[in-house]
Amino acid sequence: MDTSAADDHSDEPLTPVGRLLLQPEMNQIIHCAMGFKNSIDIDAVKSHLKTSLLLSHPRFSSLMLRDSRGLQHWHNAPYVDLDRHIIVIQNPVTTSPVDHETAVNEYLADLSTSSTRLSANKPLWELHLLMAHNCGVFRIHHALGDGVSVMSLFLESFRTRGSDGNEEKILGRGRRKRVNGEKGWWGLLIGYVGTLWFSLVFLVEHAMRSLWLCDQKTAISGGEGVELWPRKLATARFRLQDMKLVKKAVPNATINDVLVGVVSSGLSRYLDHQTPNAKLNCPALHDGIRITGLAMVNLRKQPGLQVSNSCLESNSESSWGNKFGMFLLPIYYHKSSDLDPLVYLKRAKLVLDRKKQSLEADFSYKVGCFLITYFGAKVASWLLYKMVCNTSFTISNILGPQEEIAIGGNLVTYLKVNTCSLPQALTMHMVSYAERADLQILVAKDIIPDPTFLAKCFEEALLDMKEAASSHE
Repeated sequence: MDTSAADDHSDEPLTPVGRLLLQPEMNQIIHCAMGFKNSIDIDAVKSHLKTSLLLSHPRFSSLMLRDSRGLQHWHNAPYVDLDRHIIVIQNPVTTSPVDHETAVNEYLADLSTSSTRLSANKPLWELHLLMAHNCGVFRIHHALGDGVSVMSLFLESFRTRGSDGNEEKILGRGRRKRVNGEKGWWGLLIGYVGTLWFSLVFLVEHAMRSLWLCDQKTAISGGEGVELWPRKLATARFRLQDMKLVKKAVPNATINDVLVGVVSSGLSRYLDHQTPNAKLNCPALHDGIRITGLAMVNLRKQPGLQVSNSCLESNSESSWGNKFGMFLLPIYYHKSSDLDPLVYLKRAKLVLDRKKQSLEADFSYKVGCFLITYFGAKVASWLLYKMVCNTSFTISNILGPQEEIAIGGNLVTYLKVNTCSLPQALTMHMVSYAERADLQILVAKDIIPDPTFLAKCFEEALLDMKEAASSHE
């Protein structure tokens, strides 16, 4: 990222969030794995990309340069050489040559270490084609856009014939109204007071987490320097129909409530089977111990995105770019055999309702932009790095296409997403695709050596919730 260039006022400067995501401490690359139904035809892939919206989008055809003052900016490249962006891997080195999913996950885990960079002498994206496993891996620098932006671009570029591309096909996380639904001025007043109170409490907690407050050490704790440790990756597979059935068991629950409930229950199950980690000085667990995560939140005004050329422009306030905040997500360890499975969902809903009523996610975005603008990206990056070190996991959820997409006429059978490693031992990213949802679980393997077992804990947690929900009908 040290390319220099003369001042060019026609070029577009990086946004504050883009500058943050290019800092060494928080350098983030999105990895989107797409499985194909048939063998990969490289020429068909290239032909499709040449005529797709992806190559005509300004972010995917621009270089990231520095001017004479060291300020980063986007400079439109006159030509994108696909041969430099498409990397063909005939047979990746793997310990599981027969199991395609495990082989692909091993390849993604290797890419996720912070030592693997994208070259700055070309636009900041690549497509790796794993020929032996019928899989393509898009590597897209997070500075180009967030998950909702990238997913909307994928849908427009790769949707199949007959798909109309309506906004229902791709949805952001959205936000609930922050004021409760009670009628009358008294209800409104209570709602606004609640918003201010929760916002203040959560904002103070953000400051404390960035400076000194951290979780008690457990068998899943990371910390400073852990982003450099070797990684493992496993996949937890869910049926969206099961998640929808579970959410109906609790009034006004959402898929996100179900996901957090599943993670809370699954982590409790996993920790039940672990002994204290002596190497990290982890004490024995006690019931009710708090495990804090960072949850990524889409801040767009629209819960869904209109997929069209105009909304994908980089200067659109409602669609493209890095428009996300974060909130601290507390979950609590409980012996999994002691609770009704739906209790985890009810507790998750209570926490998320308070978070959505507050302005925590909006404040995190605004405060981050303020720090970057007036104190520099290095200061903001250091504070965010400390916050990540002082929490135990990161989680995100993007609702992807509800219908199948294709590249070069080759149908995509699955869609999975993860990012570069962070100073945490556990990061989780869920994307739904065609009535299924895959949760990618990236771990530091020296701390969590068995992510496949952890994935099984999550899957069993959802099935137990489904059974409990069915029995309550």
